[in-house]
Amino acid sequence: MKHTAMTILYKVHHNLYVNLTNKCPCACTFCLRQNRESMDDSGSLWLAHTPTFEEVKAEFEKFNMDEYEEVVFCGFGEPTEALEVLLETARFVKEQYGKKIRINTNGLGNLIHGKDITPLFKGLIDTLSISLNTPDAEEYNRLVRPKFGKKSFQAMLDFARESKKYVPNVVMTTVDTTLTKEEEERCRGICESLGVTYRIRAWEK
Repeated sequence: MKHTAMTILYKVHHNLYVNLTNKCPCACTFCLRQNRESMDDSGSLWLAHTPTFEEVKAEFEKFNMDEYEEVVFCGFGEPTEALEVLLETARFVKEQYGKKIRINTNGLGNLIHGKDITPLFKGLIDTLSISLNTPDAEEYNRLVRPKFGKKSFQAMLDFARESKKYVPNVVMTTVDTTLTKEEEERCRGICESLGVTYRIRAWEK
């Protein structure tokens, strides 16, 4: 059976990004995949099927890993939807290349799997970047439209707090120009209360 060519790995700046799944429990109003198929020169990030670990591993062999500073799990879906392949890939990258590993996530992994998955990150994940988006639970539901409903905002905060026990660098992000300064300060306060770093990301067109 012949598979359509898929973009599993793609370069952004000095990092190599891993596109594991198109599944996501959210339908964010601002999601980039609503009006584009790729990032920079990545080629289409829509996957013909969810790749296996063997397929992901084979893709890594096509890249000179000396050129990349960090391996980032981030594509056209929520990386923790493909948790088993993510963990197997992270283990392979650590053992084979010794690279720093980051997951860009919506922070709903525990709801997706119905259990606390954060202990599985220990020793594998160096940075977890969680999209906070807004300091307000109601506004979060309106913007992110998670299928889990109202419990999602608190679950995302709990995920960040638990992750801190196993991941050295936990960051929560909002996007520049989307919030007022007062809202950004509220976000900063939330992050301080959770013991994680707050970062305001540049707007991506």
